[in-house]
Amino acid sequence: MNFRFLLVLLASFGLAGCASVTMESKEASDAAKRFAPPSEGNAKIYVYRSGSFGGSLKKDIWIDGECVGESAPNVFFVKEVKGDAEHKVSTESEFSPNALIVKAKAGMNYFVRQFIKMGVFVGGAGVELVSDDVGKKAVSSLELAKNGSCSKK
Repeated sequence: MNFRFLLVLLASFGLAGCASVTMESKEASDAAKRFAPPSEGNAKIYVYRSGSFGGSLKKDIWIDGECVGESAPNVFFVKEVKGDAEHKVSTESEFSPNALIVKAKAGMNYFVRQFIKMGVFVGGAGVELVSDDVGKKAVSSLELAKNGSCSKK
């Protein structure tokens, strides 16, 4: 077998396939997509991953070092955090950077997009803060995954 063919074949397995994670109920997902304000003194951070690129890869997501969950394509998480504070949103990655700081004001919702980056044999991930309009539009077409299950501690 040709070495280049083998590389292409291995890379295609990382781009195709479908990772699965435990999902919340449709009712919980629909409720989260109403984008209600957080409770008094808090903010909400939505972290989402859209599209099928890197479909077989699951990547852990943390906020302030606490596991939010393990992502898969077309899922989102939402976590209420203390308002008027900085929060570190990070993701498992073989490449860097893989974290950002969200300066969360009380009463606000924030949207963080997790994206997959492919290398020769491994997939990395990154996170970026996006606008309300971009985040709400993306999250509206995704489903809510259950919080709290990460592959690494």
